[in-house]
Amino acid sequence: MTAGPTAEVLGAADAEVRQRRAAGALVAAGLVPGDRVAFCLPSSAALLCAVLGALRVGIVPVLLNATLLGSEREVLVEDAEAGLVVTDGHALARLDRGHEVVLAPYPLARPMHYTSGTTGRAKGVWSGLWDEATAAAALADEADQWGFGPDDVHLVCSPMYHSVSVRFAGGTLLSGGTCVVLDRFDATAAADALDGAAGRVPTTTFLAPSALTRLLALPDSGPARFARLRLLVHAGSSCPPALKRAALDVVPRGTLWEFYGSTEGQFTVCSPEEWQDRPGTVGRARAGRTLGVDPDGTVWCRPPAFSRFAYWRDEAKTAAAWRDGWFTVGDLGRLDDDGFLYLDGRRDDLVITGGVNVYPAEVEAALADVPGIVEVAVFGVPDDRWGQRVCAAVVTDGEDGDDAVVAALAAHASARLAGYKRPKQYAVVGALPRTATGKVRRLALPGVLGLDGPEPAVD
Repeated sequence: MTAGPTAEVLGAADAEVRQRRAAGALVAAGLVPGDRVAFCLPSSAALLCAVLGALRVGIVPVLLNATLLGSEREVLVEDAEAGLVVTDGHALARLDRGHEVVLAPYPLARPMHYTSGTTGRAKGVWSGLWDEATAAAALADEADQWGFGPDDVHLVCSPMYHSVSVRFAGGTLLSGGTCVVLDRFDATAAADALDGAAGRVPTTTFLAPSALTRLLALPDSGPARFARLRLLVHAGSSCPPALKRAALDVVPRGTLWEFYGSTEGQFTVCSPEEWQDRPGTVGRARAGRTLGVDPDGTVWCRPPAFSRFAYWRDEAKTAAAWRDGWFTVGDLGRLDDDGFLYLDGRRDDLVITGGVNVYPAEVEAALADVPGIVEVAVFGVPDDRWGQRVCAAVVTDGEDGDDAVVAALAAHASARLAGYKRPKQYAVVGALPRTATGKVRRLALPGVLGLDGPEPAVD
């Protein structure tokens, strides 16, 4: 039986000491500024302190999805050339017992997160090391935008491999505030935390739309639960208007904010009033940024100097993402006359499920060697709970029945892919729909194949 979620309270003073200890342990292990340490663990106060401690001595944490299979994790660890890999609680506890060292006042880098970006191969997003002035500007960018302060109690609901978790939690702690850290998201546990079950009542939190949906679905999720919040931020996938309005009805006025960004960088922020005046917008450019849209609809951003990034050891992909100081992640949108951005679609073959990116090419590669499979196309379908769910259309050699093929695909996916990457629906088809040039029409697949109905039970 799986144990229920845990909630830890982490104050700024305790966190400072634990960061010094974790940093000391990493330095004692022989890591130096610019080296990478890979973490593949559920969220915890110890993990948060280890990540922040590493950053404040210039050691770059590589934060990996804790649900990855060992083979998936090893590929990323090897690519990152991590000097140390921490994948279990005992190793993390040893970092928590290191000898204290002196820390810089600010993180000296961003953690490295892996993203599929604009190709099927996961790529590390690398900021390099910052000097103190750049580090101070990066921290102020978050603190000024969200107003972190010593009276804040931030509820961490999202896993640490989401870049927003460390940004918000770290900003709160370094501003003198407190964090309540859930080891994994559970709607009831999050509700209990908001009610003060951990001993502190949160004033801020971040929730992906899928998590917000589950929280609001609880029978007792009324205004009283959210009354102490000054800030509830959502991002990570599109937020259905009905969900947005339901949230606006229960949270205090001025509390529900949205941002549009990616692992690579932040683009916009949107206040509740701005969204109510312009339903569907994701807001205007964040401070220090300028937005632009190509004639083909691609969204570009000119960011501050501290937001400069590269794809880890991939000069070609880095060059494709940047143009004269502007970067793009390939999303499509439009700007109105007042500078408000409306997204017309994510990268057309990227699936964002529960706020996590799934790139079809990786899933297709894992499924392609199932016996009897001729072609496979993976795509997303709108889902009320997760934003999108992963689906697959397959062409077979016809030697086995459809049920047997689906069973074989599901079993193969379970052995090769983390749960969030596994297709939840399969369709066996005679041919895949294609454009005149032969490209699979991914955006047309849900309608063509009738896969926009209720989700069947495929584990």
